[in-house]
Amino acid sequence: MKSIEMAGRTVDEAVENGLKVLRVTKDKVSIEVIDKGNKGILGLLGSKPAKVILTVKEDYEVIAKKFLRELLDKMGIKCEIHVKDEDDILKVNLVGPKMGILIGHRGETLDAIQYLLSLVINKSNEENAYKRVVIDTENYRQKREETLVRLANRLAYKVKRYNKSITLEPMNPYERRIIHSALQNNPYVVTHSEGEEPFRKVVIEAKR
Repeated sequence: MKSIEMAGRTVDEAVENGLKVLRVTKDKVSIEVIDKGNKGILGLLGSKPAKVILTVKEDYEVIAKKFLRELLDKMGIKCEIHVKDEDDILKVNLVGPKMGILIGHRGETLDAIQYLLSLVINKSNEENAYKRVVIDTENYRQKREETLVRLANRLAYKVKRYNKSITLEPMNPYERRIIHSALQNNPYVVTHSEGEEPFRKVVIEAKR
């Protein structure tokens, strides 16, 4: 990552000087104040400039698009890649024909691509907080969530009616969280996960 040290009469002026040199906007850099400076007597005698270090942040949108374009080209999939960097989440939406092949069986292919991109993004993000990556296409994530919530409520009803626990098929952590969340306030059932990844399952059982 590119860094420069800049000075100015004030911290704000030092930052502005650095932004002009780097030719970027303030949201594209991290700022470390080395010295707040001192105006001195009457702004002259004993004055000391403010000093800052500006470091250009990783452009995660560029990194994501480059990685996904190379990967999708190798898979023979042509689509548009839309990336939005929102705080601690990098959201990616893939748009094109025949996206079913990209989703895979119950989202397994999409999850695998999301996992790989997460590794790439967070490898370049070692000095900063973990950045969550979410990849979607054809609004699959929302549709899948709605399906899982309906499934959770339907199975909870069966558990309550027959007083017999139900173990779901293996799910990834994201989908298990949806089930747990959907039933966390249910007055009749409780949920927990058991088993080892990638075969960990959600169990729904009646409250005792």
